[in-house]
Amino acid sequence: MAPVIEVITERAILGEGPHWDEATQSLYYVDIFGQTINKYVPSSNRHTKARIEGGPVALVIPVEGSEDKFLVGLGRKLIVVTWDGVSSTVSNIEELLEVETEPGLTGNRWNDGKADPTGRLWAGTMGPEPEIGKLEMEKGALYTLIGKNKVKTHLTKVSIANGLAWNVKLKKMYYIDSPRRTVDQYDYNMEKGEICNRKPIFNLDHHDIPGVPDGMTMDADGNLWVAVFDGGRLLHINPTTSELLTTITFPAKQITSAAFGGPNLDELYVTSAQLVVKGEKQPHPAGAVFRVTCTGARGLPGVKVKL
Repeated sequence: MAPVIEVITERAILGEGPHWDEATQSLYYVDIFGQTINKYVPSSNRHTKARIEGGPVALVIPVEGSEDKFLVGLGRKLIVVTWDGVSSTVSNIEELLEVETEPGLTGNRWNDGKADPTGRLWAGTMGPEPEIGKLEMEKGALYTLIGKNKVKTHLTKVSIANGLAWNVKLKKMYYIDSPRRTVDQYDYNMEKGEICNRKPIFNLDHHDIPGVPDGMTMDADGNLWVAVFDGGRLLHINPTTSELLTTITFPAKQITSAAFGGPNLDELYVTSAQLVVKGEKQPHPAGAVFRVTCTGARGLPGVKVKL
């Protein structure tokens, strides 16, 4: 049976960073330029959001051991907020740290992040983009959070830090720096939280795929599902063989990320954007979250961040 695509939320400006919380059977995600953290509960079809002032809101991840605390990327800061999942505002904002405060980097911002299987935060930045599509390249970096108030730098000269996924069995981490137009593999030491030996395992150029790779997730078989921004599709890739297994196309051009969810972890939640690029507006339903069923795949639950 072919995949079935539904529109399930109102439109965001730049929807990103979907995270499925298995405990509450809820989807969390952000609207980066709308500066909101969002919650969608499939069982009640309820969508709520809270606005956070102070800059683009790049990621939201539930904190391990708490029911109402979330780690949020705000501009170049990492903060912890308290949110009941219903109110239009958050409370108890705790600033953990700020990165890239050096001259020449203060126009940067967080772009994407995720907790690895141990609960360790990996998050990356990107350079200034005064106009969509006009980016200052190689200004960002990829970090891990050490404790609550320190980061460790793993990669520099990053243009747009994006999708992350880990295969515990193979000891691999998969990572996307979007303008490279590749999905890269690293050897991964989970105990030390270290990566080495970059190897591109999928190249969009080789498959004549338009757009750039954005966020991604992994299924229980170890295959990747990669969102293609400006390509209107989700790529299902075997990272071991570099084979493109399937492609799902969407009624929106700017597909940004994906996460498996649902009671059986067999539903794909896919975020999108409605950014104006070169004067071109994106029509409805661009910016909505899509639910994709009947893919034949199951995913892995989202990992909460340990602080």
